[in-house]
Amino acid sequence: MRIRDAQERVDQWISRFEEGYWPPLAILARLMEEVGELSREVNHRFGSKPKRDDEAAAELELEIADVLFVVVSLANQQGIDLERAFARVMDKYEARDVGRWTPKAAGSEAGRDRPGA
Repeated sequence: MRIRDAQERVDQWISRFEEGYWPPLAILARLMEEVGELSREVNHRFGSKPKRDDEAAAELELEIADVLFVVVSLANQQGIDLERAFARVMDKYEARDVGRWTPKAAGSEAGRDRPGA
């Protein structure tokens, strides 16, 4: 799914309701809540704080997707084209950090630690 498709799908879902988009500060509060849930799950999986026996398992991918949903909601509420914004931010990183990291050797498996890469 392209970012634009995600923005359209979120807009179609939210537009079904009279309340529509929440105000920006309410969306930001929701984002912080979702990032907290993601942080908790990452800490349980990779940090020093294991889950209690009575805690339900969470899916990391759904926690990440919850964050994405709220970010898309905020962008939509503010009229931001995330595809354009993301292209601009990648241009910034690619220019600013061009010599910052050690390039992989030619022929190495770039992205091998990422699913789908």
